[in-house]
Amino acid sequence: MKNIKYYILVTALISMIACKKDFLDTEDVTTATEQNFYKTPNDAWKALVGVYDGLQRVWSGGIAFPVASTIMSDEAFGATGNADGFGFQMMDEFDKLRSPSDQDLFGDSWSLYYKAIYRANMLLSHLDGVDWKGNTDLRNTYEAETRFIRAYCYFDMVRLWGNIPLITKPTTDNVPQANADSVYKLIAEDLKFAAANLPATSYGSQDPSTHGRVTKWAAESLIGRVFLYYTGYYSQPDVVGEISKAQALAFLEDVINNGGFGLVDKFANLWPAASFNNYVGEDNKETVFAIKYTYTSNWNGNVDGNTWMVLYGIRIQSIYPYGMGWGGATIDPKLWNAFAPNDSRRTASIISINDEKLDFQNIKDQREYTGYTIKKYTPMADEAGRSLAEKMGGVSFMISQYQDYVSIRYADVLLMAAELGSAGAQNYFDDVRKRAYGVDFMQVPVNQENIMNERRLEFVAEGIRYWDLLRQGVSVAASTIAESTTVQNGGVNTTKTILASKIQETKGLVQVPNSQITLSNNVLKQNAGW
Repeated sequence: MKNIKYYILVTALISMIACKKDFLDTEDVTTATEQNFYKTPNDAWKALVGVYDGLQRVWSGGIAFPVASTIMSDEAFGATGNADGFGFQMMDEFDKLRSPSDQDLFGDSWSLYYKAIYRANMLLSHLDGVDWKGNTDLRNTYEAETRFIRAYCYFDMVRLWGNIPLITKPTTDNVPQANADSVYKLIAEDLKFAAANLPATSYGSQDPSTHGRVTKWAAESLIGRVFLYYTGYYSQPDVVGEISKAQALAFLEDVINNGGFGLVDKFANLWPAASFNNYVGEDNKETVFAIKYTYTSNWNGNVDGNTWMVLYGIRIQSIYPYGMGWGGATIDPKLWNAFAPNDSRRTASIISINDEKLDFQNIKDQREYTGYTIKKYTPMADEAGRSLAEKMGGVSFMISQYQDYVSIRYADVLLMAAELGSAGAQNYFDDVRKRAYGVDFMQVPVNQENIMNERRLEFVAEGIRYWDLLRQGVSVAASTIAESTTVQNGGVNTTKTILASKIQETKGLVQVPNSQITLSNNVLKQNAGW
């Protein structure tokens, strides 16, 4: 059961109002408008709820960012059903000829991101009209949370599409694409404001009812991620003059020294499907920022469930403790083989059909079967095969998955700080590895190559690996992801080929939805290679 309630369903910012009509009130309060809504801190709070809801919804349609990131990396193939369309193969192989009709594969994703940004911009544009009664700290907190969410959305978008329309005020204008530097400047400004204006409340002192809200530590951690990606992908020394390497490291060190976070003792206990009764629970001491989900989604517009995780489930079959799903993102065997046998992260991150002696019977319905699938984010079922989401009261396993997406873990903060040259780099690096290997831990020197390898093993299927590859250079990503191997389509051995040339041609970016280009009267331009 979730502790926080602020992410309840809203369909628009001003439709969340639930007021009663005063006897002498002559205004129709059932038809709130932009002009009469943003007056009190309570109004601003309701609008902030809508901003969080917008973030929660960005992956409720189209291709969710964690899914795309995992499939485009060297972690997994597109997979899904053997009779399905080839859109996921097009994404996985960076080849539009694999599914020429899928010109809007990311169409819903594009729209949902901009809807979330619209909500954020709407609140930001009205903050000065609210009577804060002198409580400037509350005003700045609401602004900081909103600007973090806007920056979070833009960071996803600029990585996916490269040049995107940069919108900072509510508008319906036909806005052309901005260069990436302009987008990153806004991201940096938003995150620095959030870091400076959110209270320095450590994890151990935080009111549990506020878990899931943006914190100072989340903003500082995301600054580190933004710095590493931008400076790597664009080969620049800093983030458009806004964030230097020293500043990025200082932010991360602040999280480490003052955030109150720590590593959960056993890696498997971070993930429900990997730990069963030993799961430490959401909002644990390693969670720096998570997008919250719960099981109460319905078919009438309530979208607060994790709707993308079902894609990772074993194809149309529940095998206790794993629930059924669509068989997407089958793990590349080379990832399983990259782990040392004594690395506890392997079996906590990946389901091995054979090693776990699972009676998988739908291989003829499975595309790109490898014998391995994702464990960290997979639906769960009881021994009778019933979805746990449905047992909790969800209307359907398809839309009621309740596992949060942990966007930033403390382990990531440690490894980013180590990569940026912290004086404590070796200790940070060792701490992550000690948990993985336990008594078998052997120290290896902290250097760039070893850090990148450790990140590969630590963050399987968490939406991080692909961007770690790209920030080392498109050519590095292309050569690492490219391969020709054998998978099974419908039980038949089939050659699977991913060409480095396709990744280089697209620069690792995804397709701008063709419908958006059409709606813009070709003001928007398609990315190279698509």
